[in-house]
Amino acid sequence: MNNAAASPPRSNDPVPYVKRARRSYWKRNYYYYVLLALPLLYFAVFRYGPIFGNILAFRKYMPGGPSYGTEWVGLRYFRMFMEDPNFWLAFKNTILLSVMNLGISFPLPIIFALLINEIMGARLKRFIQIISYFPNFISIVVVVGLIKELLSPTNGIVNKVLGSLGIDPIFFVNQPEWFRFIYISSDIWQYMGWNAVIFVAALASVDTQLYEASELDGAGRWKQTIHVTIPQILPTISVVFIISLGSLLSLGFEKVLLLYTASNSATSDIIDTFVFRMGLENNNYSYATAAGLFGGLIGFGLVSGANYISRKLSGVSLY
Repeated sequence: MNNAAASPPRSNDPVPYVKRARRSYWKRNYYYYVLLALPLLYFAVFRYGPIFGNILAFRKYMPGGPSYGTEWVGLRYFRMFMEDPNFWLAFKNTILLSVMNLGISFPLPIIFALLINEIMGARLKRFIQIISYFPNFISIVVVVGLIKELLSPTNGIVNKVLGSLGIDPIFFVNQPEWFRFIYISSDIWQYMGWNAVIFVAALASVDTQLYEASELDGAGRWKQTIHVTIPQILPTISVVFIISLGSLLSLGFEKVLLLYTASNSATSDIIDTFVFRMGLENNNYSYATAAGLFGGLIGFGLVSGANYISRKLSGVSLY
């Protein structure tokens, strides 16, 4: 009884304990949030900040005037580009180039990752991976410079080989029918190895017991790939495909711009170069903003639609 009487009364108020726990947590982990500050600032300034600039699609902007335009004009600029044949040419080129690039460039990293997974020697596997990753780190300017040198009608090695076969030199970069082939093939060379990284990582996480069980059932390497490997990495493939659809209309603007010429504009003029030309060259910022916003809305719709279909069919989605 005396001990019970001597013990201090316990408080039922949890607030002081919560404050102490919160203070202790911040004291232990504050440096993580310091490291997180710069990425958050980057996204706030360069990703979410420009979203407010889309208001120019609905307001009239005059160079030298207010940053967000002088007056509301409604859907005037949307009607303008809807009636502009140059925009629809750029839109058609964007769709064709994007679908062709996605149809060819998306499955190749998966196939490449599956082939790497079949290599038994660890050193050979690492060597092939390093060689395939390297082009990703080369500047777009350097890549386009290499393309122009290789395909030059005077000194390019490709035309020298064609000349040795009795074929007249071809100015590949200036001919519109060659533009899509040049763009897609250079994209495959530059990004296939790097895009395969996520699939290689997914393959590494596949349970080896599944292969052992299928081998006991008499399945060879091909059947194991079809019935074990691909189903196991299918969620990763679905997520990457959804993300790829979101950037369907956002092609490599820098490469297209550097390969763009007046001669090949019939196939190389895409929405991004159209927006660049209308905005920065013609100073028609509101018109360019409306065209760019239209492309962004289509991309958002594609992501939402693909995400919904993937969730219904496979149960895998981004959100």
